[in-house]
Amino acid sequence: MYSMQPVSQLAVELASGRTNSATLVEECLSRIADPTGEGARVFLKVHADAARATAKAIDQVRGLGVAPSRYAGVPVSVKDLFDIAGEVTTAGSRVLADAPPATADSTVVARLRAAGLIVIGRTNMTEFAYSGLGLNPHYSTPRNGFERAKGRIPGGSSSGAAISVTDGMAAVGIGTDTGGSCRIPAALTGTVGYKPTASRIPREGVLPLSKSLDSIGVIAPTVTCCASIDAILADEMSPTLKAFPIAGLRLAIPQSLVLENLDAAVAAAFARTVSTLSMAKARICDVPLKELLELPTINAMGGFPAAEAYAWHRHLLEIKGNDYDPRVRARIKRGELQSAADYIDLCTARRDFIRRVEAICTPFDALILPTVPIVAPAISELENDQDYDRVNLLMLRNPSIVNFLDGCAISLPCHDPGEAPVGLMIVGVCGADQRLMAIARTIEELLSVA
Repeated sequence: MYSMQPVSQLAVELASGRTNSATLVEECLSRIADPTGEGARVFLKVHADAARATAKAIDQVRGLGVAPSRYAGVPVSVKDLFDIAGEVTTAGSRVLADAPPATADSTVVARLRAAGLIVIGRTNMTEFAYSGLGLNPHYSTPRNGFERAKGRIPGGSSSGAAISVTDGMAAVGIGTDTGGSCRIPAALTGTVGYKPTASRIPREGVLPLSKSLDSIGVIAPTVTCCASIDAILADEMSPTLKAFPIAGLRLAIPQSLVLENLDAAVAAAFARTVSTLSMAKARICDVPLKELLELPTINAMGGFPAAEAYAWHRHLLEIKGNDYDPRVRARIKRGELQSAADYIDLCTARRDFIRRVEAICTPFDALILPTVPIVAPAISELENDQDYDRVNLLMLRNPSIVNFLDGCAISLPCHDPGEAPVGLMIVGVCGADQRLMAIARTIEELLSVA
């Protein structure tokens, strides 16, 4: 593996002339093309010629002092859910291969281009984004960098986005997050994954999974990387992540549901992290948050993803149902069992759940919990459908809470060097993105010296 420098450092290198965009693009393309690497599994389409041409143009305008942003020339990967003008958005599936190409870039891609970032290619993913494991039987599954020879899963659904970052094929991966699809692969690969308040970033030109829960996120090496690119996607001023004092920081650990069935590596890393925060004078408080125990019942019929995905896919399923990944097809078809009344009840239950949980969270600066309960299993361990379903539900359990709450959250690496990657999830309420980023940056710095 070889990850690129953080985007803030790349911006400095580009501004000083110590590197240029053409060099960065060639480094990425070289790693993508490496026959011993994961490039063929990570990328469904590589924009080599366009990336080289854009890099040349960016280097020329930078030489004239008119670069569109300080990140102009930085290569990024884009998940195969985002429209790119002239290309078919296939969503990691064979089903849409004959669909018409997009007539325009999605808003997200347009904003990346306007800032001068270079789209290096489209990344692999779970078909139609409907799983937290990252497996794809159509295009193969990118292998996690940890114990690569063992073939561990990358996490999903933004699987290719994460591996593009860990392997230096892009500086940043742009993904989506409906139930953890940026945070799960970040946790399993030792990167940082951000899920923003959904309404901050437009979803025009993005193929939906669940319109009620979908959000657009970033996977990158650091919190600052995520914050910088998130600001571009949201069309906001680049944030200045000021130091947030750890001493007195009020952090709540939910005691219901989210700490169940932790494997030994995750339990140890989380306990060590809590101890580090406590020693730095953070105020750690255990909160029952028994409301979380209601979620399995609320979502017993498949929740918003099943209902809303089925509404989008039902006609395609009639025509091309046999072309779907059977595991994805089965999850989508759960939505067929929900009535209009069931869906209305679900909407009502969500509003009430958000109201009650936000009231409990108000006294705290953030919640902290393990992003996922286990480290990345081997792909071979998920061949049985029962094991697949069990592990998938376990992976989605903690991060999906935030999507249901319409909150924001970030996953940071909290394992020691050489250990299996483990993620610490820091959670904020709806709209608390800037404060959450500042808190996360401070915790990230503390953990890096612990």
